[in-house]
Amino acid sequence: MKIVMKKLSLLLLFCCLLIACSSQKTKVDVMIQHGSIIDIVNGEVSSNKILLLNADSIYGIIDEAQKSNYTAQNEIDALGKFILPGLWDNHVHFGGGDSLIQENKDLLPLYIANGITGVRDAAADIAPSVLQWRDEINREELFGPRLFTSGPKLEGYNSVWLGDLEIGTRAEMLAAFDSLQKLKVDFVKITDNTISSEIYLECLKEAKMRKMKISGHIPFALTLEQVSDAGLASVEHLGYALRAGSPQREEVMKKVAEGKMSPADATQIFIESFDASLASDAYAKIAANGTAITPTLKISKTLAYLDKDDHSRDEYLSYVGPGLVKTYEGRVIRAAQADEAEIAQRHARYEKVKTLLPLLHQAGVMILAGTDSGYLNSFVYPGLALHEELILFVEAGLTPLQALQASILSGPKYLGAQDQFGTLETGKSGDVLILNGNPLEDISSTQDISTVILRGKIYNRQSLDSILLTVKEKATP
Repeated sequence: MKIVMKKLSLLLLFCCLLIACSSQKTKVDVMIQHGSIIDIVNGEVSSNKILLLNADSIYGIIDEAQKSNYTAQNEIDALGKFILPGLWDNHVHFGGGDSLIQENKDLLPLYIANGITGVRDAAADIAPSVLQWRDEINREELFGPRLFTSGPKLEGYNSVWLGDLEIGTRAEMLAAFDSLQKLKVDFVKITDNTISSEIYLECLKEAKMRKMKISGHIPFALTLEQVSDAGLASVEHLGYALRAGSPQREEVMKKVAEGKMSPADATQIFIESFDASLASDAYAKIAANGTAITPTLKISKTLAYLDKDDHSRDEYLSYVGPGLVKTYEGRVIRAAQADEAEIAQRHARYEKVKTLLPLLHQAGVMILAGTDSGYLNSFVYPGLALHEELILFVEAGLTPLQALQASILSGPKYLGAQDQFGTLETGKSGDVLILNGNPLEDISSTQDISTVILRGKIYNRQSLDSILLTVKEKATP
């Protein structure tokens, strides 16, 4: 009996010791181990670290030797894989009218399935719905990437864009900004269809005074340096940077503004007279002002080569609703009507414009990786397009690390959210992407996704495939 009691006492003591040891361990929600963690700032890769997540933030990064001090609800073995922050698409659109609101909404999961945890919506004609989605996503009532939006864009009277805020006087401009502030937009978008140069510049100054970031197109009557000096925070589309390299730009821009020359003919002059040294001087000036550029090479290349590339069998067409696919038709039809000279000019423009990207980077201009994906923009598919954009960046002369930085670092920095997103650091967002290959060696590895973690929820490959299937089923007529 004494022996039995002694054994029971020892067993009880052992159990108590186990409980005590367990209680001394720090509990976390997710432990990602055995993988290689990529530092997006400097490109360093750490293979002996463990990433710890609690709720939707990073608890810490520890040495593997410290693992015994922690216990996790979910352990992820990332052996042979690469860990980095989630990707960002910094120029997307949701639009096409009220009848397409649901089709647009159905695209939101497509970004997550492609490892994109943040998107910047650069205005369209269903702004009230997008603003609602943003807030619902933030409250975790809607499944989608972190969404930042400009709301309705600023334009002149009778512009081609539906749903914009049309302004022609200072009073109308001030009312528009008051409206945007009430909507709590994340930034402001301005385009150049019918707005006067004077009101355009006033908008830039007003946004700067109100401490609101403003992105936009550039009227032909204004130079890159002028809009940068006035406060434009980002130029949307790389083509606008072409004119900065032409010694004839002021004369040509004036003719276009007066209706004496077509934009196409002006662009041809800009290409033929381009001076890299002159352009680099202009780029250095806008870099000093903090003006960024979103190249959107994917849409530019797609439209330039519609004569050569047959998209009718694109796999990703099946993920886009029929109403949105129909909005592609306008640009496809216009491209098909072009003659040989116009087609050759399209090709030449794209090939020249893409060479500006390394010049901008060398001058210190912040590059934002964005795709222009969404309605109207033919065959630029939400989710997939960002991966293709990064490949085009590398083909144009950036390194894979620089391409990744344009997506992951630049987006949060532009929005003033770099303290929350962009790097894997204690206290920052726990939005994580786990890849099967090293994107620093092959940028196409961003498409080989093992796991996505967003707001503390884990989506493994099976879950991501299920998301893709659901999106496809909803898009099927």
